[in-house]
Amino acid sequence: MEKRDYLLREIEKIGLLLRSILNRIIGREENLAITIETQFGETKDMLFNEIGFDFDKFIALDQSASKDYIHQFKGFNSVNLELLAEYLYAIGVNLKPDQKQVFLKKALELYELCNQTDKTFSFEREAKIKEIENDLLSTM
Repeated sequence: MEKRDYLLREIEKIGLLLRSILNRIIGREENLAITIETQFGETKDMLFNEIGFDFDKFIALDQSASKDYIHQFKGFNSVNLELLAEYLYAIGVNLKPDQKQVFLKKALELYELCNQTDKTFSFEREAKIKEIENDLLSTM
């Protein structure tokens, strides 16, 4: 029972952190003067300081290593993976084409990982996957 409570707290902690980060990027309009790069830097620091998630390391990993890295964190369930993927997509669409592809591919990997681990089909997730695939095709 105590182990389950710990896991639930970790899931909630990561979920709150990712929602907070996502709201900072796409949810608020009042900080328009803050650049995407500044927000991205703050987000990387927040992820690392709060849960030990090294964003630069994660981006550099291939698909298999990314999956292993994500599984090291007890709080990454499918909902939190989708939040992280949504964050990567939100950042990626605002970057230069070469950087954009890296972030969109990583977001796509996370959505595909959600499909593998989640037992429920999600129309929203599938729509997001198609949207990312279309964006990737347009950057090539």
